[in-house]
Amino acid sequence: MDSYIAMVYLLSGALFILGLKGLSHPDKARRGILYAEIGMLLAVAGTLLHKDIVRYEWIVTALFVGSAIGAAMAIYMPMTAMPQRIALSHAGGALAAALVGVAEYFLPNGHINSTVMAALAFEVLFGGITFTGSLMAFGKLQEIISGVPITYKGQNAVNISLFVLASAIGIYLVVNPANAVLFVILFILSMVLGVLFIMPIGGADMPTVISLLNSYAGLAGAATGFVLENNVLIIAGALDGTSGFLLSVIMCKAMNRSFTNVLFGAFGQVTATAAAPSAEKANIWSGTPQEAADAFRNAKSVIVVPGYGMAVAQAQHAVRDLATLLEKNGTSVKYAIHPVAGRMPGHMNVLLAEANVPYDQLIDMDDINPEFEQTDVSLVIGANDVVNPAAKTDPASPIYGMPILDVDKSKMVMVLKRSMNPGFAGIDNALFIQPNTMMVFGDAKGTLIKISDALKA
Repeated sequence: MDSYIAMVYLLSGALFILGLKGLSHPDKARRGILYAEIGMLLAVAGTLLHKDIVRYEWIVTALFVGSAIGAAMAIYMPMTAMPQRIALSHAGGALAAALVGVAEYFLPNGHINSTVMAALAFEVLFGGITFTGSLMAFGKLQEIISGVPITYKGQNAVNISLFVLASAIGIYLVVNPANAVLFVILFILSMVLGVLFIMPIGGADMPTVISLLNSYAGLAGAATGFVLENNVLIIAGALDGTSGFLLSVIMCKAMNRSFTNVLFGAFGQVTATAAAPSAEKANIWSGTPQEAADAFRNAKSVIVVPGYGMAVAQAQHAVRDLATLLEKNGTSVKYAIHPVAGRMPGHMNVLLAEANVPYDQLIDMDDINPEFEQTDVSLVIGANDVVNPAAKTDPASPIYGMPILDVDKSKMVMVLKRSMNPGFAGIDNALFIQPNTMMVFGDAKGTLIKISDALKA
């Protein structure tokens, strides 16, 4: 039986790797997910055959409860809430890893050597941080708590000191594993740190934070594998940890930010920038859906730039309907995807794919930027910071140096937005006051439907 389980775990690990590789391209993503699902099913089945399992009542109960929760999340949470769903998944996985560590530590007659204790301490520390940190990220994304950074004087010093203290406790436990009181303190400290680490991080950094928490959850899972001597957990945790870390690096590069700046910079506070005067002083070109339809009717090329506002308005299907009308009129339609548009990596891709937008029309920032200058109309739907020219023109701006989509170079820019309020970076957008920019205020979904109706008429 042990040999059979080992073979199942090896096959599961191979399927996980193939699944991750499949996600590197949209055309192979569905197949990649299928490989990963089969791998997880095999891993669970193999684990249930383990000789140490003598009773299945609690396992079966947990299986039904967990399946019910997962099914409810999949059915009732809309695609626009995908980042929140991911955050909750990270929280659940991390809590499972931490609780396994707690159970292993207090297991009767269990012998804990230094190696196992090191893995347990790591597992509990990062599992606890990821659990509460992911719940905080969920709260900010769902706007249960404010997305603006919550800061106080000396905050970074307090956070670092508590992390050093938790690490010191973990090291001491490696030398003296029998100190159960310190182990409980470590567990509590880890959960407190998760809250404190996410408090000063603003909503604009949520893509990076979610990737980083994903990495933490993977590392905690790998540590669990070492504790349980479970190879598939080690493989899956290592894949999760490294891919999450690399994705965080890519996200930081896309925002021209460093890890330390993301974690300790309190990005997202409202600041002023000389590049764009306030809305009250600006000469805004405010248009109507009818005027927008007239502009589209005469356009031969259109680039759609989706942002978080599209997700909030659940306007992805209305975008697709408008694009279909334009294409019937002979207009070329493409979609410009910024790496950090939305609240998680690939957020816009997921929403547009749900609306059956063809993959070949979704174009990355580096490939689409040279096309804006020849584009008749660029349609910006709820995007803000990723199209702000201040990132290139204003050295005093907090987003200066961040790669952006060059929509300002288009012949005409059309921005769908509820108001002139700034994005999560907390700064005004110079794009909104350019002479070639028409602002169409209102709910994005409703505005798109009105534009489509005007085009039909």
